[in-house]
Amino acid sequence: MADNRKEKCVCTDAEHACRGKKTVREEEQRRKLINRLKRIEGQVRGIQTMLEEDAYCNDILVQSAAVNAAMNAFNRELLASHIHHCVVRDIRAGKDEVVEELLETLRKLMK
Repeated sequence: MADNRKEKCVCTDAEHACRGKKTVREEEQRRKLINRLKRIEGQVRGIQTMLEEDAYCNDILVQSAAVNAAMNAFNRELLASHIHHCVVRDIRAGKDEVVEELLETLRKLMK
């Protein structure tokens, strides 16, 4: 079931990177994405604790790599959803500029 609530823009620059666009997600998908981010947040806090406790560099690096892998998995999941829903919808509506937007997003993800 779709959730139609409005979400406040969190952009800070004058250009508004989101351009006011919103994505209404199924509650189950939103919950899964939020839970994934909360796990990543916990991993990052764990790395901070490791630093505070003078953990061995290699151990910290291994945990950092795990966070990167988790973020990459999050990005893949969100990107797939974006393509299947937002990009397809916009192309069907004749908004071909979404292709350039997607390419720019892919460039940023592949840095």
